[in-house]
Amino acid sequence: MGRKSIKENKTAYQLAREAKNLTREAAEDLMTYVSADRIEKIESEKTLPHPEEILAMADAYKAPDLCNYYCTHECPIGQKFIPQVKLKDLSQITLEMVASLNAMEKEKNRLIEITVDGKITDDEMNDFKNIQTRLDEITIAIESLKLWVQKAIAEGNLAEE
Repeated sequence: MGRKSIKENKTAYQLAREAKNLTREAAEDLMTYVSADRIEKIESEKTLPHPEEILAMADAYKAPDLCNYYCTHECPIGQKFIPQVKLKDLSQITLEMVASLNAMEKEKNRLIEITVDGKITDDEMNDFKNIQTRLDEITIAIESLKLWVQKAIAEGNLAEE
């Protein structure tokens, strides 16, 4: 049996493993091709993980949020195009989503006015950027809800159908 880490600045990967009370050896047993040595190198940031390893960890640790973490922190493409999503309570996700949708309802007509001619003029740009921000908020709320569902399925609290 491995010993508990007392390291202060633990990576998300180590925190996820430890949240399930798994040693690296026990985690290795849950993953087909990720060794305890490889897990140690990833957790100590001696090496960058491969996407397949993150998928295996997310599955073994029942932590689908590791995939979003990897994409937004390790992958240059994800860093540019994927919003960072944090696990939240369902009630908080729902309230944020409703608030974002309500705010967007007010912006909907302005978006139509701006885009009806297929051009965005200089005097429309500020409004368009504000609308884009609202759309980003909705995207994050949707991704948060999807992550919550994935976590609930992984933990057996929700049927996959």
